[in-house]
Amino acid sequence: MPPGSLMCGISGIVSRAVVTPHQQAAVARMNATLRHRGPDGEGSWSDNGVLLAMRRLSIIDLAGGAQPLFNEDESVALVMNGEIYNYRELRAGLIAAGHRFRTETDGEVIAHLYEQHGLEFVHHLRGMFAIALWDSVRKRLLLVRDRMGEKPLYLTEAAGHVYFASELKALLRTGAVPFELDPAAVHLYFHYQYVPEPLTPVRGVRKLDAGSMLVVDIEPWHCRELRYWRMDDAAPIDGDPAVLIRECLDSISRIVVRSDVPVGMALSGGLDSSVVAALIAKVAPAGFSAFAVGYPGRPPNDERRDAEVFARQLGIPFHEVELSIDDAVDAFPALNYWRDDPIADIAGFGYFAVMRAAREHGIPVMLQGQGGDELFWGYEELRRAVTDSLAKQRDRRRGVTWLRQLSALRRGVGAFKATLAVPATRMPFYDRAPDYRLAAEGVTDYYSDEFSLAVEDVDPSRLFSFALPWPPVETTLTSLVCATYLRENGITQGDRLGMASSVELRLPFMDHLLVETVIGLRKAQSDAALSPKAWLKAATADLIPPEVMNRPKRGFAPPTLDWHNALFARYGDTLLDGHLRSTNVLSESGARALAAGPFPAGAIAPLSYKALVLEQWCRQMLPLVP
Repeated sequence: MPPGSLMCGISGIVSRAVVTPHQQAAVARMNATLRHRGPDGEGSWSDNGVLLAMRRLSIIDLAGGAQPLFNEDESVALVMNGEIYNYRELRAGLIAAGHRFRTETDGEVIAHLYEQHGLEFVHHLRGMFAIALWDSVRKRLLLVRDRMGEKPLYLTEAAGHVYFASELKALLRTGAVPFELDPAAVHLYFHYQYVPEPLTPVRGVRKLDAGSMLVVDIEPWHCRELRYWRMDDAAPIDGDPAVLIRECLDSISRIVVRSDVPVGMALSGGLDSSVVAALIAKVAPAGFSAFAVGYPGRPPNDERRDAEVFARQLGIPFHEVELSIDDAVDAFPALNYWRDDPIADIAGFGYFAVMRAAREHGIPVMLQGQGGDELFWGYEELRRAVTDSLAKQRDRRRGVTWLRQLSALRRGVGAFKATLAVPATRMPFYDRAPDYRLAAEGVTDYYSDEFSLAVEDVDPSRLFSFALPWPPVETTLTSLVCATYLRENGITQGDRLGMASSVELRLPFMDHLLVETVIGLRKAQSDAALSPKAWLKAATADLIPPEVMNRPKRGFAPPTLDWHNALFARYGDTLLDGHLRSTNVLSESGARALAAGPFPAGAIAPLSYKALVLEQWCRQMLPLVP
């Protein structure tokens, strides 16, 4: 039997009492709702106070490897979603230590690692995962999420029981969660274009934080959450960044392609995806191919030509997908269903279309270059945030803040008031983004009086405010952008919109050893003043031709204004009498103003688009509640 791995969706319940028939039926509904995450099979397992369920997408060992998975005496049972990339190495060590395996799947190493190391087992895993593990001896359930948050895990907790699932829509199917919007989460959504973790838009549902585990003991009943990994805790590293980063990239590229089915690449022609494609092309199994998206008329933001040229240089097949306005408009309601969370990223249809095309070409595993911008200062606004934060920190140490205030006063009363309004504890970060500023300046104008009152104490800048003295600026901002925009906008869409077509997404830049190396190097030697992605370019100079290495950054963006106008022509009126209006999130005048689809200069995801996405998301989620 060949070595095995799988991608799937998991769900279940842990209870201080015996699981009731009503709860069993709720878990069955959750599992059925996750079928798209695993169309190749399903499994379940129960003990007195626990019921685990899963759906399977077969990637290797297509005929075997059914879950749940067990240790030798079945005292440990687990279901998992994800991939343990280093499972072969772990398996060899466990066999040498006397463990006996029943399957060749990657997930079985988890049961034996837990036997060997207890709660410390998670430190041995390299990969992406969400795990539910039952220890029948201790009557304990562990819920564990990977370090960078690639795999999702939603929770709803009540007196004496916890439901969990890979997607929010599955938890809604239990009937244990009424569909009630959380005002704080919605207010944050209008600032960020997504709901920052651990909140979700639904009151009473949260995400398990990345790098965390929830330990639930039944006898006596006790829940405790442990943070087993923090990016900021990486130890300082002295050395040549180019050499050390390249070693990590070579290492992850060798194991991230372990698959018995064809693997593909979402290739934009930009540096990050080109680096991944070049690394993988050297080690990938037969059938590795590339996909890129474009738009009618091939406007300047069309990626296809650059991607095709580089694919030819690598000697890999190339497929292109053209995204029309009509297709994007027609798919909009379904897109908001499949994304699971409301995410106001108009480029999301591109994720969806690429993954769907991959599946149509028989490719159930895709790679992307997400994370390169966040790890290596690819965003201009992020670099400015570093510069301004360091300047603010220096000024505070020198006691010259009053000089900046005086300078602002000379520029005008408005600038002076803005300077005074920024607390000393706030590190310049997301407030640099134009969409955040538009929300901060005026989103409450669209709210009902009732909703404005409900969110008056919610401070969206709390995510990037720190007690003085601040933690180290460069590593803190790297951690922040990875935990916010990267995870909730990029990774979430990649996972959900891949799984919508039963396609597994793998992100080599999210390898925790690579992340720890970058952070460790950054603690020892600053790269904030270097050119964008200087370390990454130095590490891959032999792989990437100069025309790709020096190509100006081009965002993964469709013809935004054209799509925006077309979406509002079709769906804008749904804001007038929709869920946001009927639940008094929006006032009557606010709904009417947003329904017209205003798009202020400088905006990327204007408030009108955020409202439309949230409205359509609510309409997709409401029917799921039994």
